[in-house]
Amino acid sequence: MTGRRRVLGAAGAAALAPFAGARPALAQPAGARVLKMVPQANLTSLDPIWTTANITRNHGYMVYDNLYGMDAGFRPQPQLAEGHVVEEDGKRVVITLRQGPKFHDGEPVRAADAVQSLRRWMRRSPSGQKLAEFVDEVSALDDRRLQFRLKRSFPFLFSALAQVSNSPAFIMPERIAQTDAFQQIRETVGSGPFRFKRDEFNSGSLVVYERNPEYSPTPVGAPSLTAGPKIVHFDRVEWQIITDASTSAAALQAGEIDWYEQPPPEIQALLRRSRALSIEPVDPLPLVGILRPNHLHPPFNDRRMRQALLPAIDQADFMTAIVGTDPGLWESCGVFTPGTPLASDAGLEPLRGPRSIDRAKALMREAGYTNQPMRLVGPTDILAPSAMTQVGADLVRRLGFNADIVLTDWGTTVQRRTSREPIERGGWSMIFTSFASFDFIDPSAHFPLRGNGTNAWPGWPDIPELETLRDEWFLAPTPEEGKRIAERMQRVAMEEVPYIPVGAYKSLTAIRRDLRDRVPGFAIFWNLRRG
Repeated sequence: MTGRRRVLGAAGAAALAPFAGARPALAQPAGARVLKMVPQANLTSLDPIWTTANITRNHGYMVYDNLYGMDAGFRPQPQLAEGHVVEEDGKRVVITLRQGPKFHDGEPVRAADAVQSLRRWMRRSPSGQKLAEFVDEVSALDDRRLQFRLKRSFPFLFSALAQVSNSPAFIMPERIAQTDAFQQIRETVGSGPFRFKRDEFNSGSLVVYERNPEYSPTPVGAPSLTAGPKIVHFDRVEWQIITDASTSAAALQAGEIDWYEQPPPEIQALLRRSRALSIEPVDPLPLVGILRPNHLHPPFNDRRMRQALLPAIDQADFMTAIVGTDPGLWESCGVFTPGTPLASDAGLEPLRGPRSIDRAKALMREAGYTNQPMRLVGPTDILAPSAMTQVGADLVRRLGFNADIVLTDWGTTVQRRTSREPIERGGWSMIFTSFASFDFIDPSAHFPLRGNGTNAWPGWPDIPELETLRDEWFLAPTPEEGKRIAERMQRVAMEEVPYIPVGAYKSLTAIRRDLRDRVPGFAIFWNLRRG
C-alpha cells in the first residue's frame, strides 16, 4: 500500500505576523546601525561548499539561506521551504518553496536553483554524499516545487538539508551552483539576510556585509540556531581582521569594536574586569579538537605509526593551551561531542591512563620509524588550531620525529591542507584543527570520521569498516541500535586512527553587554540587537 503524508509550515494569521517593525529605526545614530567584530580568522575562501573552514561557514550563513534550518534541539525547520509532501512510502518527496525570497541580484529563488545547489552540495558534504546514494533523481517540477525520487525511504533527508555542519546545503543561483564542486565559486550571491560587499572586501583586513532590504524571513518558528525568522537589526556588519590579541582587546574596551569572537585565555582574564563586556560560551556545547594525520604518505600511511602517537597524547596539554588553567572549560572526549547522545567511553583506553613518551617511542621503533621526515603544518592567527599546533610541535620534537614545522596564517593552512602531494613536493603529514559541537553529534556530517579514501576530508583515510558502520547507522531501526553502532565506530577509530581527539573545550567569546538576543551556536548576527 502506498503511504502518503502531507507536512506544511505552520498556518494561521499568528504565524504570518509581519516583521517590518523589527528593522532598525532610521533615527538611530549611524554607529548604532553598524556592528563591528574581530572574527576568529581571516576569510580567504568565499565558497562554503569547497572548504570546511568555520570562518567560511559563518560567511555562508550571512549570505545564503537553506531549504530547512536546524533548531537548537537539532530538529529541521522550514526556511526557504514552505512545506513538503512525502509519498510512495517515502520514495517521493516534493518540497514547495515559499513565495517571496529573492537572490541579492533581484532574481526570485526558483526550484531549479535549489536543485542545482543540492547537486553540487551532494558531491562534497558527508550528509549530501549519503543522500546521493539514495537519490534516483532530484528535479524541478516548476518554479516553486522540487522533487526527490529515492531508491528507498531516507528518513534523514530533512536533517541532511538542515545540517549546520561545515558545507551546509546553501541555496545559490543555478548559474553559480553549476560550478564544479571541487572548484571555488567566483560570485557571492545568495538570498540570505546579508549581502556581501565585494567592493569593500580586503582579505586580511576587512569583510563587510550590509542588511538585505529584500530579505524574506520564514514566518514560522522562533530564532534557534539556524532555524526560525532571521531578523536583521544592523544596516552593516564589519569583520575587522586584527591578528594581534592585545590590539583587539584594546579596541573592544574602547568601544571601537563590539565583539571579539575568540580572545585567548590571558585576554579573557583582562576583559572580565570590564563591566561593559560579557565573556560567555559562543556555543552551549563544547567544540572538539583533533590531530589529523595524512594517510596517503609516510610516515602516517602506516597504521602502526598512527597508533604509536596515542600513548603520548595528553588531552589536558592541548586543552589548557586553548582555554587556560580552568578545568571547567574543557573535558576529555572521544569521537562524538560530549554531552550528546552518542558520546561514550567505548574503545578510549588508548587515550586514558598514564601518558608515556617512552612507550610512544618504542611503538614508533616497532613500526619501523628510522628518522623519515614529517611535516606539521599549522596557523599562527587563529586561537584553537594555533594553540594545538604549538603543543603538537613540541610533542613531535620530544618523540624524536625528523620534523619540519611550518607555521603560516590560517587561510594558507586551509589551502595547503588540500594538497595530496608527498612532503618533498610541498605536502604535509599532520595538522591540528577543531570542529563545532554540531559537526560531531553523529556520523552524518562527521568529516574526520569518514573512511572513504580520496573522497574523504584532507588526510584521506581509507577505512572500509568505518564506511560500512556508517551505512548501518543511517538505517538503524532504533536509537539504541544507532548508539551501539556509534560505539563500534569509535572502537574502529581508535584502532585505525583516522584522527586523534585531543579534547573538547568551551569556546568563549567577548561581546559588549549592550548587545542582546544573541543566538547561541556560532557567530550569528541575525536577531542580535543593541538594547
